[in-house]
Amino acid sequence: MNLQQAAWRAKVLPPVEKLAGGLVSVPVPIPNNPLRYTLSYLIPGDDGLVVVDPGWESDSGWQALTAGLAEAGATAADVTGVVLTHVHPDHHGLTARLRDASGAWVAMHPAEHATMLRDRETAPSVALSAWMRDLYVPAEEIDGLIGRFGAAVDLHFAPLADADVMLDDGDLVPLAGRRLRAVWTPGHTPGHLCLLEPDAQVLLTGDHVLPRISPNIGLQLTGEDPLGRYLESLAKVSAYDECEALPGHEYRFRGIAARAAELDSHHRERCREIRTTVERLGAATIWQVASQLTWSRPWEEIGPMLVGAVAETAAHVELLIRSGDLVREGERLRAVALAGRGH
Repeated sequence: MNLQQAAWRAKVLPPVEKLAGGLVSVPVPIPNNPLRYTLSYLIPGDDGLVVVDPGWESDSGWQALTAGLAEAGATAADVTGVVLTHVHPDHHGLTARLRDASGAWVAMHPAEHATMLRDRETAPSVALSAWMRDLYVPAEEIDGLIGRFGAAVDLHFAPLADADVMLDDGDLVPLAGRRLRAVWTPGHTPGHLCLLEPDAQVLLTGDHVLPRISPNIGLQLTGEDPLGRYLESLAKVSAYDECEALPGHEYRFRGIAARAAELDSHHRERCREIRTTVERLGAATIWQVASQLTWSRPWEEIGPMLVGAVAETAAHVELLIRSGDLVREGERLRAVALAGRGH
């Protein structure tokens, strides 16, 4: 058991830790969140260092990040670049403060940048309300959710630091003395990146592959096929099984291929549960299907997690429609008989 895993089990913040190849992991706390912290990574090069995923914007987070830099023998002024695996606030929140303190460039995948720009066009609570209406969530449920959490949603997804550098699949991060390569792994978000450091034999996995939990794979506001892309991306990172996984949360681990297979199996089992539920109901909306599925707590107690639950259900439904297992008839879903699928 490594130090990060021991700390996770003890429910305490793990230490700043020097890892293979001179990388340094820095836990940045997420206030009032069951994830507890984001693991930010410092990657030194010949002329400074890159910070991957600075973490959640807060004074305690900034103190943790700068303390981690100090333990690595650096200050914010030594940071030449910031790389984002994705632009969720628990990874991207501190970027603007770090950029202002260092003058660093900010890099992300083009699809992530496009998502961030799109999200600035409309207040998040307004976009979220319209998205739920498109999924036929009952109006009273939408009104209740937005009424309780709308202001918090807008604050949570407030505009974040823009990008200076675009990293596409296979691109090298501009850090002298390193062969740090971007690996595009869409699914959790459209432009999610993993980062391969082949000399240290580590893969920074962001939220793509975590040791214990499955990242939320929900239907995006763009309505694409995130689950299909995610399953393809799981197969992609399985090729790096010789690497140690350095995730964005929880703790580092080995066995990327085995963990990817577990996640693939989890989502395919979820698809089977959804198809069975639709068959039992005969014809049902996404909301009705979601309310009948197995969740970590009773549906009536799911609270703000409702949005993630509906999004996850919708993503699985989208994959099932594309595979020919379900058809959409207006707002309702029906299961396609095996004979109707050409079997």
